[in-house]
Amino acid sequence: MTALSQSPFVPQDVDFNVIKELTVAEAKSVDQLILNELSSDVILINQIGHYIISNGGKRLRPMLLLLAAKALGNVSNNHLILAAVIEFIHTATLLHDDVVDESLLRRGNESANAVWGNAASVLVGDYLYSSAFEMMVRTNNMRVMEILSKTTTAIAEGEVLQLLNCNNPETTEAQYLEVISRKTAILFSAATRLAAVLSGTDQAMEDSLANYGQHLGIAFQLIDDALDYKSTQEELGKNLGDDLAEGKPTLPLIYAIQQSSKEDAEIVINAIKKGQREDFNAVYDIVKNTHAITYTEQRAEEEAQKAIAALADLPESEYKQALVFLAHFSVQRSH
Repeated sequence: MTALSQSPFVPQDVDFNVIKELTVAEAKSVDQLILNELSSDVILINQIGHYIISNGGKRLRPMLLLLAAKALGNVSNNHLILAAVIEFIHTATLLHDDVVDESLLRRGNESANAVWGNAASVLVGDYLYSSAFEMMVRTNNMRVMEILSKTTTAIAEGEVLQLLNCNNPETTEAQYLEVISRKTAILFSAATRLAAVLSGTDQAMEDSLANYGQHLGIAFQLIDDALDYKSTQEELGKNLGDDLAEGKPTLPLIYAIQQSSKEDAEIVINAIKKGQREDFNAVYDIVKNTHAITYTEQRAEEEAQKAIAALADLPESEYKQALVFLAHFSVQRSH
């Protein structure tokens, strides 16, 4: 028995490492699958693929798939394949995101595009997408193909919507939520839905687990955007103020504009329009004074509670408890 199953749940006691232990054997198999699939006779693919896959990261999305599968009864070989597929898709989006955002740091290290250049990062990202689809075919399941095809389409749409919102201070909270629902949360949702599909559950359970993943993903991204104004560079693994430098109107900025004086609102508006880090300190003070971080965290907590509620019909187990833990962890983390 794990410490997780021995102790009553106290939100402040969430330990991500204890949760990871519940799927450690399966995660090793997934990692081996990833390494096997990254074995290419094109050396640059191996170099960049290994660099970003091995460069830290929580492996949260494949972990969600594995935990949901174990909560439903078992982990099959196809579950392992799709856990690797989910990580490949996620990694491909990171490679592409860092090029679009011109990011120089990823998880505390130089981003792949900073090391090898934009062209190589985009092309290896394409390779990972292609490999993911090649792997998913092995499940011989059209429902799996349908879900992942729609998921990658939604991610691309979310990326384009975010691009359209960049440098636009008139972006609304609803528009922002639409972006993160498609760009981030949809892959969380796909992970938990796929666990149900491969386990042969009924539609109601499939939808419940998909809703859990969707709300969890939204909560996770809300906290990510809040951390850009409250974490440290060492904890965050990227430069503070990156979102502002990229002209992204995230929820802390949207709320700060709404709640501040006309003069302060203009400072935030101009900073978004210019997309420059030089205004970060002034914007940070406005975000702090308007309690925009508190508001963003409250919205994340609401999403986490919706995620937990979606698990109501999942049979009780230490794996279900771990999924509940992850919902709390998503809003309590510092990086």
